[in-house]
Amino acid sequence: MSSGWSIFVVVLTIANILGCFWLLRWTAKPKHAGEKIGGGSDTGHTWDGDLREYNNPLPKWWLWLFYITIVFALIYLAVFPGLGNFAGLKGWSQASQYEQERAAVEARAAQLLAPFATMTVPELASNAQAMATANNLFQNNCAQCHGSDGGGARGFPNLTNADWQWGGDPDSIVQTIANGRLAAMTPWGEVLGEQGVDEVVAYVLQLSGQPADAAQAAAGATHFQTYCLACHGADGKGMTAVGAPNLTDGVWLYGGDADTIRETVVKGRMGQMPAFADKLGEQRVRLLAAYVLRMSGSEQ
Repeated sequence: MSSGWSIFVVVLTIANILGCFWLLRWTAKPKHAGEKIGGGSDTGHTWDGDLREYNNPLPKWWLWLFYITIVFALIYLAVFPGLGNFAGLKGWSQASQYEQERAAVEARAAQLLAPFATMTVPELASNAQAMATANNLFQNNCAQCHGSDGGGARGFPNLTNADWQWGGDPDSIVQTIANGRLAAMTPWGEVLGEQGVDEVVAYVLQLSGQPADAAQAAAGATHFQTYCLACHGADGKGMTAVGAPNLTDGVWLYGGDADTIRETVVKGRMGQMPAFADKLGEQRVRLLAAYVLRMSGSEQ
């Protein structure tokens, strides 16, 4: 906060407190000559003939509660931050308390993770204690997208099979979790036209073993070699280097029916996996990699 804003906040806060004190003192004084404090004079306001309004001051106990509140506010603002840039006599702040609590949690976590520090990812995958810890990490950080069982959802990969978009070896999984992934499929609708899209869809259906029009599939093969080969390979089995999926195994990220494949070809796809290295640290990332490796049955 700039010094100008700090001064403004200090002046405004103190002025409000002093204003409250003055208002309390003013309302406690007699309003008419000869009136005693605590008496209660007739204001002259009358309703329904005999309903009269009196100027009765606040009860003493109520008035003193307000005074105590003002004293408490002054003490609080002296001890804790609240007056602009003044940090308070105690020097407390939310940020410092957060850092202290986080450091305490990290210290306890370091003790918990210490036994796993020298284990490889496959060794972690076969360690029951490590997997129990990794399960907690997965439920807190990964289940929101991949599901509590790792089964995934539309647009979020299934982690329980051996179909890997970016590679399923331990190092590749660690890299995926640590650095995240950004996958993009180019929209081909305008390039191919309606007929060309139908032909490519037929060819992709044929690649995955689904019924398709043979003539359209044959024409689609030509388009595939022109536009799709660079990422999905000549045989359609994909390339983990660029995150291009295998189109021949019947495993689909967005759906494998003709309509969904057509939507994918026409509009393209964009998917992003967030990076967790900064949030979790190396040890937790390795535990998660081992957990994913175990879920997929690839730890052997």
